[in-house]
Amino acid sequence: MREFLMDGRVIDINPIGRWFLVNGIIAPFRAPKSAKEYKKLWTPEGSPLLLHGMKLKEDLQNVLPENYTVEFAMRYQNPSMESVMERISKAGYDRLILLPLYPQNASSTTGSSLDKAFSIIRKWWVVPEVIAVSQYYDHPKYIQAFAARGKEHDLSAYDHVLFSFHGVPERHVDKGYSDNRACADHACENGVKDDNRFCYKATCFETAKLIANALNLPEAKYSVAFQSRLGKTPWIRPYADETLDRLAKEGVKKLLVFSPAFVADCLETTVEIGEAYKERYHEMCGGELQLVESLNTHPLWVDCLKDLVLQYN
Repeated sequence: MREFLMDGRVIDINPIGRWFLVNGIIAPFRAPKSAKEYKKLWTPEGSPLLLHGMKLKEDLQNVLPENYTVEFAMRYQNPSMESVMERISKAGYDRLILLPLYPQNASSTTGSSLDKAFSIIRKWWVVPEVIAVSQYYDHPKYIQAFAARGKEHDLSAYDHVLFSFHGVPERHVDKGYSDNRACADHACENGVKDDNRFCYKATCFETAKLIANALNLPEAKYSVAFQSRLGKTPWIRPYADETLDRLAKEGVKKLLVFSPAFVADCLETTVEIGEAYKERYHEMCGGELQLVESLNTHPLWVDCLKDLVLQYN
């Protein structure tokens, strides 16, 4: 938790203030609660996120040509980027493709991962050709993979579909604009245009629209929201908890929830949505909330990653 929260792209304030905030307030109070939540998620083999990641590495290696080597690293903890990148450096590859497992670009996810990778690469004596994949929220096979996950459920049996994305502070998306205007000035709820193509909020709304189209969902049948906000500063809206309140009041009894910002099931999907949101929704209106499984190692997802790699062949 400390490693994550001390990342300047996650909590983007003065480093001294960040140190006191994380070590004096957030970590001491949140760590026990987080540990309890992670216990619900853990398996005898370890973290599901790590297990899905290692299996994805294996599956992608199996579908790529023999001259490609696939490595898997975690931005925080293990397998650490330092250890994996050291192995890559010693192997002497001609080309390195950095592929963050975040379909929508955000500074605290894609930005942080690439920042960490480049901070390691710049210390190498020999630097190969380096390619960084920025985002791929609209890749057809990524969309098709989530649509396939949705079709594992009887969509006609649900009153409404919610696309819940991980939230970020408003100031994070505002910093992404070079025209000195805020995200709120770009109508990001309508999806991606030329002036907001790197806005996390816009790409989330565009992702939801593309998956909804693939599932033939009319606009009135689905909503978009953002979960996991922290602190009192404004985060991008609409908030997931407030959206659940609204849907409950509107009489939605059966709700199907996608979490397309996560390509593997983890704490934010399995526990936050699959357990906490589900329990909350039932208490509010007696309704049923069903989480759609994440991509994990779905064959279409593996093919998507294959395409992203081979486009540079």
